[in-house]
Amino acid sequence: MTNLAQTFLTKDEQDTLVACVKDVETRTSGEIVPVIASASYEYPRASHIGGLLLAILAALGVATFIGHTDMWAFLGLFLLFYLVFSRVVAAVPAMKKPFVTKAEMREEVEEAAITSFYLNGLHRTRDLTGIIIYVSVFERSVQVLADKGINDKVNPDVWEEVVIMITEGIRQGRPGEALCRGVTRCGELIAEHFPIKADDTDELPNLIIEGEAR
Repeated sequence: MTNLAQTFLTKDEQDTLVACVKDVETRTSGEIVPVIASASYEYPRASHIGGLLLAILAALGVATFIGHTDMWAFLGLFLLFYLVFSRVVAAVPAMKKPFVTKAEMREEVEEAAITSFYLNGLHRTRDLTGIIIYVSVFERSVQVLADKGINDKVNPDVWEEVVIMITEGIRQGRPGEALCRGVTRCGELIAEHFPIKADDTDELPNLIIEGEAR
């Protein structure tokens, strides 16, 4: 699938977001990490279904146009078009999306966010104060997860407010601004319980864009 993550934010938006995270972390010992992923899953079934439907339509159209209506001519055309269209749908996210259900996307994003939380070390901060803001571009979906140290003192339900804030900004075409607002709000929610410490260090990256060299 096309690497949507690398084009989701402009360079200026990336720099602004990193600066925003650094600024927020001067007031809290929490570690906030925005993660931008192209997609949470490859959705191979969507490629097959899309390729199948498009191949049937194309084979019917071509067979009718050239006057070959026997079954073998149709099957030959169908197989040819299926090989082409299944690969095209797999490579073009916009063509794949109609063949993926919202429930499937929601489930895959939730699972991918949890996986990213652990793969990127948000569970290994000194005080268990990691927060991931996971954005999956293909699904236009956001997940916010916090480590045990935070969830012991802050109701996990508050993260839905941040999710809504960021999601609305993305829909309005302001992803960079929305993420900065989300980071700031996360800092506000945890600052009372997790103020900055004298020996605090920046333990995690301030922005991760999947597919880029670190």
